[in-house]
Amino acid sequence: MSVKIRLARGGSKKRPFYKIVAADSRMPRDGRFLEKMGTYNPLLPKEDPNRVKIDLDRVKYWLSKGAQVSDRISRMLETLEILPKKVRNNPEKAKPKKVTEAAPAEAAPAEAAPAEVEVEQKS
Repeated sequence: MSVKIRLARGGSKKRPFYKIVAADSRMPRDGRFLEKMGTYNPLLPKEDPNRVKIDLDRVKYWLSKGAQVSDRISRMLETLEILPKKVRNNPEKAKPKKVTEAAPAEAAPAEAAPAEVEVEQKS
């Protein structure tokens, strides 16, 4: 059995509230879990102490038993300095291109087009 530390969603529609649980990885997201270790309320401001409540002793226990953490939980534990920070790749497609890079790229095909026309006329 592989154990995961992950979020189980609760709350009503458009009002999410999550429990931080240790669960068998084969169980549904909101289904049966082994132990509840805390809560996460994303509707509260980031600086509010009640936004994330975690029993760190139990998290360390499950990590020592080989439990895997979900991405969101790993980010929470990294901010609490329980886990080492991971280097994450920010994809280039999400970043807008700079105007200075686009201008030379557009000018180059315009110069190449007349040269091709001359080659066609000579043939």
